[in-house]
Amino acid sequence: MPTDAQEQDERLAFELLGRTDYGRVATSMRALPFLAAARHVVVDGRILLRMHKGYGYHEACIGSVIAYGADNLGAETARTGQWTVQFVGLCEVIEPTNDELELFGPGPHYVDGELYDPVYLRLEPQLATVHTLRRGLDRQLQHLP
Repeated sequence: MPTDAQEQDERLAFELLGRTDYGRVATSMRALPFLAAARHVVVDGRILLRMHKGYGYHEACIGSVIAYGADNLGAETARTGQWTVQFVGLCEVIEPTNDELELFGPGPHYVDGELYDPVYLRLEPQLATVHTLRRGLDRQLQHLP
């Protein structure tokens, strides 16, 4: 049963995830770990992902427990605070509704010179973590509890 602190972390993780459009899927393929970029939207407490089908990465995700992470670690955020979120849970392939497709917006036309061919996945989060970074008095980044 989740504690109040876990529920607060999960709410914060979803709020922060909504501040960015892309993140990274982490899983393993042929016993090797890999990361793949994905577009995400949140619908009813689930994370919907859009990836390029051409690489076949989605096949390693379907039916597996995956991690999905996003952040704002770009240099322009160093003054205002930086964060990372990670969600872990079971992934399945889906056929999105028209409303869900609209949430994703347009995809790229090409990926590495190939026509973009989208595939859609749903992550059922079982665990959410948030890490924040801020400047301390000594001007170094610190991890906040």
